[in-house]
Amino acid sequence: MRCPFCHAQDTRVVDSRLASEGDQVRRRRECAECGERFTTYESAELVMPRVVKRDGTRVLFDDMRLRTGLMRALEKRPVATPDVEAALARIRQRIQALGEGEVAASQIGEWVMEELRELDQVAYVRFASVYRSFQDVSAFREVIEGLEHPAGMSGDSGAS
Repeated sequence: MRCPFCHAQDTRVVDSRLASEGDQVRRRRECAECGERFTTYESAELVMPRVVKRDGTRVLFDDMRLRTGLMRALEKRPVATPDVEAALARIRQRIQALGEGEVAASQIGEWVMEELRELDQVAYVRFASVYRSFQDVSAFREVIEGLEHPAGMSGDSGAS
């Protein structure tokens, strides 16, 4: 690794630690020439699958598009940034865990809805209304009733 201060090629690792929930390695380095220390981060470069849209077209996975969709649904909602980042990370992990070269956009949308359902119910309904192209109020009512009375969902209140 080249020193960012004097551009010498010879640097050594002084300390290594896991960072970002174990997805990265943080390394403290020292330059053999000028003695300056600096930090680098190392993470695995994973190739994300292509996304197959409803019309059959295939596009590269776009992390910003995923983030934008989630953030638009969560706009002006009381959800902490770390919770949003964790949800995004879980969705990315699910996509990678498929181990496939392609993933259906509809599958990603369902995972986003699962995360939003846990984060904020208003954001969930917002996203569902756009994602499922609600045509009338009855579609909203159906989704809201599903939130109030989840049929066969684990995690119910446990009242028997």
